[in-house]
Amino acid sequence: MLDVGTTPAPMDQARLQRAARDNLWMHFTRMSAVQTADVPVIVRGEGAYIFDAQGKRYLDGLAGLFVNQLGHGRTDLVEAGARQASQLAFFPVWSYAHPSALELAERLASRAPSDLNRVFFSTGGGEAVETAWKLAKQYFKLTGKPTKHKVISRAIAYHGTTHGALSITGLPGLKAPFEPLVPSTFRVPSTNFYRAPEHGDDIEAFGRWAADQIAVAIEQEGPETVAAVFLEPVQNSGGCFPPPPGYFQRVREICDQYDVLLVSDEVICAFGRLGELFGAERYGYRPDLITCAKGLTSGYAPLGATIASDRLMEPFLRDTAMFAHGYTFGGHPVSAAVALANLDAFDNEKILEHVRDNSGAFRATLERLLDLPIVGDVRGDGYFFGIELVKDKATKETFDEDESERLLRGFLSKALFDAGLYCRADDRGDPVIQLAPPLICDQSHFDEIEQILRVVLTEAGSLL
Repeated sequence: MLDVGTTPAPMDQARLQRAARDNLWMHFTRMSAVQTADVPVIVRGEGAYIFDAQGKRYLDGLAGLFVNQLGHGRTDLVEAGARQASQLAFFPVWSYAHPSALELAERLASRAPSDLNRVFFSTGGGEAVETAWKLAKQYFKLTGKPTKHKVISRAIAYHGTTHGALSITGLPGLKAPFEPLVPSTFRVPSTNFYRAPEHGDDIEAFGRWAADQIAVAIEQEGPETVAAVFLEPVQNSGGCFPPPPGYFQRVREICDQYDVLLVSDEVICAFGRLGELFGAERYGYRPDLITCAKGLTSGYAPLGATIASDRLMEPFLRDTAMFAHGYTFGGHPVSAAVALANLDAFDNEKILEHVRDNSGAFRATLERLLDLPIVGDVRGDGYFFGIELVKDKATKETFDEDESERLLRGFLSKALFDAGLYCRADDRGDPVIQLAPPLICDQSHFDEIEQILRVVLTEAGSLL
């Protein structure tokens, strides 16, 4: 056994904050704020809770970042990774394979909808989306339709940060600093029924209208140029927009009519977030591709996947065809072993059933907050909900940009965290609070979330 010596002493608080100011470049963070205020440093997790460097406990109301499905401190997942690392720590899946990647691919194919039997591994969600777009483009080139390369996605939707995935993303503010991006992406309306521009009194008619806008966009661009439509089962950005009844069935019809691939972006929605292993199962539709990551390992190791139908593999089985695409750490042995243990726990502990049994109670608990003047809407599904904040509930008047800045970043983000709840106050669209706790949570956690939100939102309302 290799002697690795003693464990280094932990950094003291002053050194941690100095490293935050001077060395760590944090993601999606205004680094100017780090220069004048301490950064929260999370040092451990246990179940549905996380603890900071001072020992204070917080309810993890966002599952890290829509990731930690089974909660923190799971020794079974840790041990699965350690066993794999001691046997084979790394080997790529470039023309070779290893057992954990093979077993995981088989397991995912057996659980994915329809004929989605081909699993391409990456290390995260943005890479999975990038893979799906590249695959769609090459598929159509190999099948004699080389002009089909464009992508349609929804307004405000987030699909990742790589140049391709960011191009598909429908958030202008995130894209502007990095333009020019990959061309040939176009937006259609979201399924935000609370602010429906058409059929605001009939959710099914609204859903049909929203789906039909995809057909309109395909016709406008030319069906011979459109390769794929990327849609989340429940759209995250904007605050959890579920699909109206019949929406995805109509989208499937449109995609079949125009020979366009339907990509179900389930980086957030897969692995129990909506009470099924895949969000497409929750809403009863058949995608051509599924992109997933996050909950695949419950965050205990990085891993993403793009799951494709047998139809998409078929032209790659001919002659010398090759999908010239890959990632060094895609299908990493340790990550794949952790994912297998994660899926075992889902089955053994009946996690999907737990979410389905308790989603209604979670919704009902959050809907108590509708008595607050600042709360306009509560929406979502499974263990994935958004609370939209409004200036005037009767008119649905929202906040302007300055008001939103003061409300969310100036008050709510810090106030909720200080009160013991880690979640997201988000203004990518109208101001919302997003909640996606670990899937092990129960009524006691729902009540704790509601009580903290009630106190903080009441104070926020008094400041307006």
